Amino acid sequence: MIGLFDSGYGGLTVLKALRKRLPQYDYLYLGDNLRVPYGSRSPETIREFSEEALHFFFKKNIPLTIFACNTASAVALPCLQEKYLRTPNVTDSVASLADKKVLGVIIPVAEKAIKITKNKRIAIVGTRATINSKAYEKELHKLDPNIKTLGQACPLLVPLIEEGWHHKPEARSILKKYLAPIKDFAPDTLILGCTHYPIMHDVFEDIMGTRVHVLDSSTAVADSLADYLNRHPEIESQLTKSSDTTNSSASAKLGTVTFTCTDAPERFSEFAQKFLGERVIAEIVKL
Repeated sequence: MIGLFDSGYGGLTVLKALRKRLPQYDYLYLGDNLRVPYGSRSPETIREFSEEALHFFFKKNIPLTIFACNTASAVALPCLQEKYLRTPNVTDSVASLADKKVLGVIIPVAEKAIKITKNKRIAIVGTRATINSKAYEKELHKLDPNIKTLGQACPLLVPLIEEGWHHKPEARSILKKYLAPIKDFAPDTLILGCTHYPIMHDVFEDIMGTRVHVLDSSTAVADSLADYLNRHPEIESQLTKSSDTTNSSASAKLGTVTFTCTDAPERFSEFAQKFLGERVIAEIVKL
């Protein structure tokens, strides 16, 4: 089973791409919609919330967890990987985590952007926390020091998307204002540095025009995970065993999806149902 964590609905874009690319696995989705949005919170709070979510997956004995949230990936993931998965510890509780893997969305998207750009000008939109962290800029410049970047925080987009207002004229008007300095920067590639934003992918494309590639970050993450599993058969084996145990039929080709959230499961289910085009029943959980 693969775990996916997001502050709310945004990780559903990653889930949808993963199920299309890797449909054979079981997935456990956690949306912390009680405390959304993360992007306007302090780094300390983001790390605290993200650590609680990570414990949720550890308790479920999930072998691979993806932070399907740019804010958590940028602000919390590096220190949590260092704390739980890299630093030796004599306690049994931490030592038992040696076989767990936790991945984020920043590196796969940065790698994809480097492959796409021709004029070496890449813009990034995201939450305040993601933009302030400069996580994308750091990864992009590691890959190519000559890349020019511009980051733009879009703090109102996540609340609008969570409210289902992303196709309303008000959302388009706000987005147009956010993108004005980016259009002046003249990039050929735009990173949607928040997993909520692909829900407005068509609006981004319409405003930016045909000369700018609006990077489908969810697909980039799915492709990267498929490659990662090919390079790490020992992890792929763990996930396959998990799926075989969960599925009642050994011949089943499609994995299952379990949806959990931290508040308003009916509302979460309604949004997920519309986005995924299938019946969703979310279970409320406490972190």
